[in-house]
Amino acid sequence: MKFIVNSAYLLKQLSNINGVITTNPVVPILENFLFELEKGALTVTASDLQTSMITELQVESKEKGSIAVPARILLDTLKNLPEQPVTFSIDESTYSIEIISDNGRYKLSGENATDFPKVPSVSNDFTAEISTEVLARAINNTIFATSNDELRPAMTGVYVNLGDKNSTFVATDGHRLVRYRRADVKSENGNSIIIPRKALNLLKATLPTENTEVSLNFNMSNAYFKFGNIKMICRLIDERFPDYDNVIPTQNNIQMSIERTDLLGALKRISIYANKTTHQVRLKITGSELQISAEDLDFSNEANERLSCEHDGEDIEIGFNAKFLIEMLTNMDSDKIKLTMSAPNKAGVILPAEKDNSEDILMLVMPVMLNQYV
Repeated sequence: MKFIVNSAYLLKQLSNINGVITTNPVVPILENFLFELEKGALTVTASDLQTSMITELQVESKEKGSIAVPARILLDTLKNLPEQPVTFSIDESTYSIEIISDNGRYKLSGENATDFPKVPSVSNDFTAEISTEVLARAINNTIFATSNDELRPAMTGVYVNLGDKNSTFVATDGHRLVRYRRADVKSENGNSIIIPRKALNLLKATLPTENTEVSLNFNMSNAYFKFGNIKMICRLIDERFPDYDNVIPTQNNIQMSIERTDLLGALKRISIYANKTTHQVRLKITGSELQISAEDLDFSNEANERLSCEHDGEDIEIGFNAKFLIEMLTNMDSDKIKLTMSAPNKAGVILPAEKDNSEDILMLVMPVMLNQYV
């Protein structure tokens, strides 16, 4: 089996799917790329059993065959080669691979392609089309709020509900919740799935910068994404997602509107002085003034700042985890935000002050109990 390919072109395609490969996989063969050659088309697969990514590229060859190629050594070789055509010469009986370039020859040992796990096929039970721009925004606006707690697997992914009127993306870790809704993404035969965080991170890293359509097909166990010459198949999280609608308060009668960048800057400065375990900051809203303060009693550190804001409702003093607020505000791109609350022990809701017709975002954060100090 023999083929010729441009080294930079091959490196770019392999880099797109290399993120799937883990350093210590369950099955050693998963440290390899699966190369499958047929009629001048080279299909390369990378997998970790849960997620598989496949890319297809055109090469010079009339042969067919398959082999598993060690990923790390191949990538390191290509990264250090100047751009040029390289020839791969593979002996399928001994699994030996020879890479011939203008500079020299490199020999490495591959493995039997038949040992590589089969990629699951996805029947088109449910289908949807979504643009790369919308998908990237949906991932960016939710993925940071997913949980790391493996004992609550449903929360380690993003819940996606494809409906006939809109689509909703939700992430929560029990302390905060993000609900991102798009009116311009619909599916007649819609359903809801939970997509793992790793798969979404890989998608986010691979999505092209130019806006193209992503085809999404899924059944009860796997989701299949296709865009350009890349396909990704991931196993879905088969768990019940928490009933998030009941957590979102509807009667928050205290409202504060403020410039997002002003609040974000103040929180970043004040959080330096907060306790490193709780990250607690205190928000005291009186009239049209917001006072943000934090202290770390262990080190006698404290800081406070005053900002002007628009305020409607009673005065309130409430504590939040600064880390959560900073992440939420960083991932919002509205110039002005609205923070709504009802009591110091009830969830606060952050909303963009300006509404977008096709986009609706809501971020909820649970308060932390304030340490009483004067």
